[in-house]
Amino acid sequence: MDRIPILKLGGALIVTIQVDMHDRLAMALEEDLTNRIVSTGARGVLIEISALEIVDSFIGRMLDNIAAISRVLDAETVVVGMRPAVAITLVELGLTLTGIKTALNVERGMALIQARLDEDGDLGNARATSEE
Repeated sequence: MDRIPILKLGGALIVTIQVDMHDRLAMALEEDLTNRIVSTGARGVLIEISALEIVDSFIGRMLDNIAAISRVLDAETVVVGMRPAVAITLVELGLTLTGIKTALNVERGMALIQARLDEDGDLGNARATSEE
């Protein structure tokens, strides 16, 4: 897989990482996600990582970069489905993931994003689209 699909749901983008991330894939995701935020005007980004068994320092920094870029583009990033081992690894590596909200599952993560959209008055619609 050379690209990770990005779905649009209302005012949010949803990324489900189903493969182990390698450096090139992570950089492509950062670029693709940035372009989709700009092209769609998304106000929230949900990244589902339950399939990731290992997150190294590079992938951790890429998640942090994605959140920083999203903030500059006025979108909030929520990471969901983090395994305990991944959380422990991130702490051991000293990565704080500044600006990233976390939630246990997609439902709770979408609730965080929806609260932001409601707060901004941007309810969006519930139509899902995909672009790879």
